[in-house]
Amino acid sequence: MTEGTTSAAAEAEAGDTLTRLEQEGEIAADYLEGLLDIADLDGDIDMDVEADRAAVSIISDTASRDLQKLVGRDGEVLEALQELTRLAVHRETGDRSRLMLDIAGYRAKKREELSEIGAQAAAEVKSSGEPTKLKPMTPFERKVVHDAVKAAGLRSESEGEEPQRFVVVLPA
Repeated sequence: MTEGTTSAAAEAEAGDTLTRLEQEGEIAADYLEGLLDIADLDGDIDMDVEADRAAVSIISDTASRDLQKLVGRDGEVLEALQELTRLAVHRETGDRSRLMLDIAGYRAKKREELSEIGAQAAAEVKSSGEPTKLKPMTPFERKVVHDAVKAAGLRSESEGEEPQRFVVVLPA
């Protein structure tokens, strides 16, 4: 196989992946639109592909408290809706989905907060030289913290059993 052939094959595979993720987003959007109709809630669906996964957001032009009902306390309803949406995608495609759902910007805001927590923990570990254990978090929250710690040049790992699984930030 020549270098040009390898490059063409890689581009075709990347195109196939993008097409598959866009299809996941379309299926998820249809499912969520049906859910919004049933619940008689207003919201627009925004689809994207981020970090090799489909990303779907429900947004509203107004500061509607209705969408907050779909987020729930500490994002519990959002997590459940994400799993249901992933199941709807799986039912249609036969493939496991890693789709991320955001409602009313909840995850985007949470991602910023968690990145700051990860950066602060990394700074603390750098200055003290001692590992730091953080409070229990969801898989999404742990992933964001792991990414922030890695960006700060340190490493981290998850310990414990769900739902009490937590991040430990380790010295270099």
